[in-house]
Amino acid sequence: QRDYAKERPVNDEVFKIYQSLFSYDKAALEARSESAEEKDERWHREKVSFTAAYGGERMSAVILSPKNFPPPHQAVIYFPGSGAIAQRSTDRLDRIDLATLLVGSGRAVVFPIYKGTYDRGDGLITTYPEPTSSYRDHVIYWSKDLGRTIDYLETRKDIQADKLAFMGISWGGRMGSMLPALENRIKVVVLGSGGFRPQTTLPQVDQINFVPRVTVPVLMVNGRYDFLFPVESGQLPMFR
Repeated sequence: QRDYAKERPVNDEVFKIYQSLFSYDKAALEARSESAEEKDERWHREKVSFTAAYGGERMSAVILSPKNFPPPHQAVIYFPGSGAIAQRSTDRLDRIDLATLLVGSGRAVVFPIYKGTYDRGDGLITTYPEPTSSYRDHVIYWSKDLGRTIDYLETRKDIQADKLAFMGISWGGRMGSMLPALENRIKVVVLGSGGFRPQTTLPQVDQINFVPRVTVPVLMVNGRYDFLFPVESGQLPMFR
């Protein structure tokens, strides 16, 4: 257990050193469309791929664009719950209820396929923070995956790349307290069932050091009886 009432974030000078670990060189995207579907009357579904920011890898993203609203569209970039590390297919991404609501509001929904999730599984077995180099490296990967997704969105004329939202649920609700501190192209954040976790991790990827640096508007939506993120020990400390 951690007592977040007593812990304090690192100062700005130290955080700048941590922040430098997440930078990457913006190489050519080499983007291509992998598949496109028109089966649903509400949206166009496209899977695209482009170069990742590390290791010579490629990553992909699934984009749902509303049919009943003219482009360019505002876009919501989604970060999933931890179940994503156990799934090996992106086929059911458009079954997420939130996607229906968001597309129904006229926004595009973007599902980056973060390293270790869906068809990019790499042996990751837990999303809980750990004091390991592997966990640290994965957080850095996830940040770079978000950045590369935005790099790609900026090339599309049907997306308003200056009006991007981040939405995270559960695991994503936790990562949404960190990644927007590193990505200034995100303009608003919505976190569902997020909060501080009690586990320790390396300071370079510790939530408490990132939360104060998220300066865009944030909406936290939480449950009173959430046992993974209890109100007093998980939710309120992050909110404060």
